[in-house]
Amino acid sequence: MRLYSRIAGTGGYLPETVRTNYDIARMVDTTNEWILERTGISSRRIAAPHETASSMAEFASLQAIEASGGSAEDMDMIILATSSPDRVFPSTACLLQQRLNIRNCASFDVQAACSGFIFALSIADQYIRSGHAKRVLVVGSEINSRLVDWTDRTTCILFGDGAGAVVLEVSGEPGVMSTHISSEGRYKDLLYLPNPPREKSGCGDGERYIKMQGNDVFKIAVNTLGKIVDETLAANNLEKSDIDWLVPHQANIRIILATAKKLKLPMERVVCTIETQGNTSSASVPLAFNEAVRDGRIQRGQTVLMEAFGGGFAWGSALVRY
Repeated sequence: MRLYSRIAGTGGYLPETVRTNYDIARMVDTTNEWILERTGISSRRIAAPHETASSMAEFASLQAIEASGGSAEDMDMIILATSSPDRVFPSTACLLQQRLNIRNCASFDVQAACSGFIFALSIADQYIRSGHAKRVLVVGSEINSRLVDWTDRTTCILFGDGAGAVVLEVSGEPGVMSTHISSEGRYKDLLYLPNPPREKSGCGDGERYIKMQGNDVFKIAVNTLGKIVDETLAANNLEKSDIDWLVPHQANIRIILATAKKLKLPMERVVCTIETQGNTSSASVPLAFNEAVRDGRIQRGQTVLMEAFGGGFAWGSALVRY
């Protein structure tokens, strides 16, 4: 029998603290109107001092596992996407494994910036299709608020914290129909985060935070996501009209609008959480997907296109029949 993977359960976690545009306007020279017009963001969640990527991932994972009808012990593998790990090593996935009290399970991190969850989902799908795993916990968890310079209005307005998760399990029918991932290292200086261990040996405070050339990133993201939409549809012999829902990476409302236009999808069929969550990097796609599943918008049997673009540049898509 040919093996496929399907999403059996979803989960999400957002920290309690809300930081609005008005709060940021008291920190840097900006306004609520300026941020909202250019990004679509009005507020974002900020992790508490005691919270970590693994602690947030635990909450999201437990939700996803419960929704799947299984238990933590059923997991054959944990793949966690993050750019804000608890430690350089061991992996945040290993720390999550310990929190969930799972034994005899392979756990590792994936680092593809904002596209990390799509990359992790693609890896999990391949393990299940090849028969090497039956259930994989796939997580995106980020504490971006500790990676941005809160005196730099070009970056601090964009990012928020959170975690999202799915349980992927073996199926006799396609759930994850296809995944597509790619990268291009020549754009490495347009969006990056310096290496923390290196900073300790002499780099100043200005080298501790996310660096971004916003206009360049925007242009390349829009063009690249348009191409991957075409690639994904062609690989599955589908038309744009066959897509029920778009679940995009929540980076900027203008990028989301451009991708929706490419698909000829009305915004009513686009899951958009950016206004109240900001850019949660690798957590944004699973958080948005979880929200739409739990509020009843996304129903079993519907076709969902997920896509993301981030530093590297790295980008990817997943076509899912939920």
